Amino acid sequence: MRRRRTKRTIEDNRNKKNQVDFILLITTLMLVFIGFIMVFSSSWPDAMGHPYNDEYYFIKRQIIFGIIGFVAMVFVMNIDYRNWKKNSFIIYLLSLGTVALLFTPLGVERLGARRWISLGIIGFMPGDIVKLGSIIFFANFLANKKRSARQFKSGFIPAMMVMSVSLASIYIQRDLGTTLTLAGTMMFMYIIAGMNILFLVPIIGLVSSVAVYIFKKAASDPTSSNAFRVRRIMSFLDPFKYSLNEGYQAVQSLYALGSGGVFGLGLGKSRQKFFYIPEPYNDFIFSIIGEELGLAGSTLIIILYMILIWRGVTIAINIEDLFGKYLATGITALVTIQTIIHISVVTSTIPTTGITLPFISYGGTSLVIYMSMIGILLNLSRYAKLD
Repeated sequence: MRRRRTKRTIEDNRNKKNQVDFILLITTLMLVFIGFIMVFSSSWPDAMGHPYNDEYYFIKRQIIFGIIGFVAMVFVMNIDYRNWKKNSFIIYLLSLGTVALLFTPLGVERLGARRWISLGIIGFMPGDIVKLGSIIFFANFLANKKRSARQFKSGFIPAMMVMSVSLASIYIQRDLGTTLTLAGTMMFMYIIAGMNILFLVPIIGLVSSVAVYIFKKAASDPTSSNAFRVRRIMSFLDPFKYSLNEGYQAVQSLYALGSGGVFGLGLGKSRQKFFYIPEPYNDFIFSIIGEELGLAGSTLIIILYMILIWRGVTIAINIEDLFGKYLATGITALVTIQTIIHISVVTSTIPTTGITLPFISYGGTSLVIYMSMIGILLNLSRYAKLD
């Protein structure tokens, strides 16, 4: 009798809706608004030139996608998160299907990588969609593996297979940065689900061996497809030695951050955005933030990310449903890892890779997907016992 009451109480708690996490909502909107300002400030020199000839080109598109993202966030916020669980496999297949479109006439190659789908007046990057689809599917997978997550045969091997499919779909787009971001996210989800850490030892050994082999082969063969990654690593070790080629972006980024000082040069007064840093409104937008807003402004933005991460962790801890817990963990981990990688790149803490700053960098697909993820977190917050 007591057991039935306990089950009924848990079910009632799961179905009981609270108000959404207001702090999470406001923090997200503040980051998006700051993104609008910084995208305009960092993009107008490029936008005034050919082929755009419109200083408002990038900011107009970013605002449009921001509005779409807000609508998506509000819409998703009102969808019971358990619907994602029911349809997780279909969502996962559809996300992988967007990658397949890259190998059709809809796929577009830019800067030596095929990562974009063009639908005429609009386009999108499948990589961002795969990240969301993988997190939803993997959260359901881990929830169903509650008792076998620590087992090698019934837990670890199937989990690695799921991760391999997701990561391969990103890697074939020649996007190592996103591959590593998603790998870190899914691995963190699995660790939270109870993975036996000892299983990582052979994986780390295998990955390290493969990496060393690829590095040596690429270093000895300048025509290798991975030769540019070797050059990036070498330039990372001494960016000023390679300041005219592979180390160029890192050096210019450091110049931007250094010249910003404590309080910055002032909003709109960046010098590095004038064709020194390529696409400063995207992969290196935090450099412009540091230059124009200084250490004070950069710290404020980092604090906003820390608040967002704190709320995500709080939701993950306080929701009883396992699927909801892993879903919140995955979304929060993805934002955390991608933010850390972006800031690490612009400060030359790690080798250069093309990773955007969530909610702030220019990019329609990224903005809409990340705001949708926050919508899922906000819905999860309705079922969590938050203070």
